[in-house]
Amino acid sequence: MTYQNITTEQNDSVCTITVNRPDKLNALNKNTIYEIGEAVKNAANDDSVRVIILTGAGTKAFVAGADISEFNSFSESEGAALAQHGHDVFGSIENCSKPVIAAINGFALGGGCELAMACHLRVASSNAKFGQPEVKLGLIPGYGGTQRLPMLIGRTKALELLMTADMIGAEEALSLGLVNYVTSPEELMAKCKEMAAKIVQQAPMAISGIIRCVNEFYDKGNRNFQTEINEFGKCFVTEDFTEGTTAFLEKRKANFKGK
Repeated sequence: MTYQNITTEQNDSVCTITVNRPDKLNALNKNTIYEIGEAVKNAANDDSVRVIILTGAGTKAFVAGADISEFNSFSESEGAALAQHGHDVFGSIENCSKPVIAAINGFALGGGCELAMACHLRVASSNAKFGQPEVKLGLIPGYGGTQRLPMLIGRTKALELLMTADMIGAEEALSLGLVNYVTSPEELMAKCKEMAAKIVQQAPMAISGIIRCVNEFYDKGNRNFQTEINEFGKCFVTEDFTEGTTAFLEKRKANFKGK
């Protein structure tokens, strides 16, 4: 598929999706969101892909928000439709059966912060800035920010950031649990690829089961041990389980096939 606003690249089992609008600080317009969704879907359906890395072009921004010029004259119904479109795509990232790592190389504001939060793992460069400044526009976050931010950093701090529009730096994001790691800008992609390499070594169906179990916990708002029980049972009839246990007993490295 040919894209206008993103690029994709695959190296071994890792697919990197890059939002490619550096002149707009990679701001999200409707078509960009659509293309991100299509690229994630295609990677999820590609058996040769095991991990997805999502990042932004240039050195200034991951995604510095939504493209305000696109929706500043929208009606209520048009605004709701825009939010629904974003929710559909960001939800598909969160529920992707393959891990999605956000490589946050600068500003992650508004829709950019929401996009990062929809990913399963987040690595930030030291120059990254996070925030939900929608209140400055008389808006609230429309792509899941009011739900995922308190889930990740807690209700009290999330309310503060949502209501003040304050930005936080990479180190504070790390201390709050918003990101997994902070690196120098030069080491950002290397760290993401290092994490991806560790995940690629594991059983793909087990990884997918973990994603479903963890998402189930947060979707339901309570502990759902039955999903974990079901996913655990499913592992026992996979070829990967047989390979993993056999390799362990034979004291060798497992060769998982995702079956």
